[in-house]
Amino acid sequence: MRFAVSPLWEVVTSFRRLLNAGSASPVHRPWVEQVRPRVAAAGLDRGWLAELIPPSGYVPHFLNPAPSGPAPVLAAELIGVLAAPAEQVRRNLDHLRYHQGPLGPRAQSLHAQPQARLPRVAQEIEAYWELALAPYWARIRSVLDADVFHRARQAAEQGAGRLFNELHSAVQWDDNALRLLRRTRPLSRESAGTGLLLVPSAFLGPGLLTRMTPPDPPQLAYPARGVGVLWASRPPVPGAEALAAVLGRSRTRLLTELEAPASTTELAHRTGLSAAGVSQNLTALRDAGLVSPHRAGRSVLYARTSVAEALLAACGPDPSST
Repeated sequence: MRFAVSPLWEVVTSFRRLLNAGSASPVHRPWVEQVRPRVAAAGLDRGWLAELIPPSGYVPHFLNPAPSGPAPVLAAELIGVLAAPAEQVRRNLDHLRYHQGPLGPRAQSLHAQPQARLPRVAQEIEAYWELALAPYWARIRSVLDADVFHRARQAAEQGAGRLFNELHSAVQWDDNALRLLRRTRPLSRESAGTGLLLVPSAFLGPGLLTRMTPPDPPQLAYPARGVGVLWASRPPVPGAEALAAVLGRSRTRLLTELEAPASTTELAHRTGLSAAGVSQNLTALRDAGLVSPHRAGRSVLYARTSVAEALLAACGPDPSST
């Protein structure tokens, strides 16, 4: 048994969340309101992913190959998508048609020519990732990593039975067997394959998703802990003055303003700095690994990196001074 943080699982579950934006949990509303217009402007809400990821139910397994390590990057996982055997792609699409009805024109062309069309699917996944997830990945990743740390420690200290019985209401460890209580089709160890891969997801919602494609280990995607505060506004950085002494006031202000990804124009409007000054300071922050640029249509969004998040978190008050 092992854990993995998977960008592709977040692509699938977050895209589904956008499709269901009208009935989505209010937890993700800030993200949906920012991302949905960008996705629509790029036409991604009516492209390949829209035909392959239904609002509910089965998702073709070739979209979620088994992660090769605990935290693969998107490019590494896309190699697995491109390497999917033609017969697996067709079999998955047949299953999708059985559950969701007739395939769309793009899915039909993928069924006819899997190897010729899979690169188009991968390109759209990359485009969606850059618009919808990459600018927010440091924040999302911190929630997923914290979940893995908690679960792994729980398994080490209290055993796998305790881990599974607290993982989800539909998962139960009983009499040396792992049972998925609301799964409609029976599943045995012989048909599932060896091992088990647990994948926390920030966007999954209340349910579970499984992927059973032997000889790959079975995958079980579950809702991560801490998602409720994923998009919550964070309090002002109490040590901002100390950080400003190192980075300068303008760069510190820009970092604190990047609570959500923003463009140069937006940051100039919020801070009162000139657009040229914002651009110059963002370049310096980017070179230092504190922000990362992400193209969104004709504009570029800047986001804090995990390094910047850690730096701001470390600027809290000194416990010895209170």
